[in-house]
Amino acid sequence: MTEHFCTYFDHRYLSRALVLYDSLARHFGDFTLRALCLDEAAEAGVASLGLDSMTALSLTELEQADPDVLAVKPTRSTVEYYFTWSPALPRAIFAKEPSIERLTYLDADLYFLSSPAAVFDEIGDAPVAIVPHRFPDDQPELLDWGRFNVGWATFTRSATGSAVLDWWRERCIEWCYDQVEGDRYADQKYLDRWPELFPETHVVTHPGANLAPWNVRRHRLSEQGGQLQADGVDVVFFHVQGLRHLARGVYRLGLDSYGVAASRLLRRTVYRPYVDELVAADARCRSVLPSEEADAIRATGPALVREYLRSLRYRDLMRVRSIT
Repeated sequence: MTEHFCTYFDHRYLSRALVLYDSLARHFGDFTLRALCLDEAAEAGVASLGLDSMTALSLTELEQADPDVLAVKPTRSTVEYYFTWSPALPRAIFAKEPSIERLTYLDADLYFLSSPAAVFDEIGDAPVAIVPHRFPDDQPELLDWGRFNVGWATFTRSATGSAVLDWWRERCIEWCYDQVEGDRYADQKYLDRWPELFPETHVVTHPGANLAPWNVRRHRLSEQGGQLQADGVDVVFFHVQGLRHLARGVYRLGLDSYGVAASRLLRRTVYRPYVDELVAADARCRSVLPSEEADAIRATGPALVREYLRSLRYRDLMRVRSIT
């Protein structure tokens, strides 16, 4: 069975989306990835890369098909407008492609370390599935951002799947801002209500689904045959949130934001291969992007001295050889 995925990004995240695609292709051959390209440069880049299983979707075309989302664009920052598309994108794909029975939204900064088949096996026939953040018990303040993470969300062409997407889209059109306000935060905290409003929602329990900087302290990490494991099972995908290019060949990992040390295990099994692939992907993207956008990728920085020194103090840096 072909699994269908979707994601979105602008040209600044094109290289991360390329790493996502490559990691998915290594571990899961039969899939499609539909990419909402949030600017013309990203759309041109995807077309030029010629990826067999990735299809570019035009933002302009989706805006024409969903004028209610377009109408709120003047009221949102760029990132807030992007967040508003989280429910509208899978909804639009279902409407456009009636043959798709199941569709999974992925954040563009995910990195697959093994096959997602294990997660789909757990989901089974559930009409909707989401993954919890799994924040450590001693950091309850992180729940302000929501119990669940938008990074992976699966929907089926079903009454419940459609109802969830419609409800989520309506809420995001009403309010979708990059701030915590009561029981709302961006597109994400709305997910907290799904298990109550839509009892058929499946909450993924696999410890290797959406391992991330905010939850690695909650799991027992080990390595078996070069494969990272969480609580004795293979990690399926890591959410590489917070990684930042500070200067040429220098990256901040972002683990220290959650009080996590950049252990040798995480560096060897996640961050070293991811950053190496990201550097190579940057080079590929620069070769296909218009010159202005390509130069922006090459010069991601300069480094902020305060952030650099803080990262150095907490050993949250990684240096790599840049590919030119």
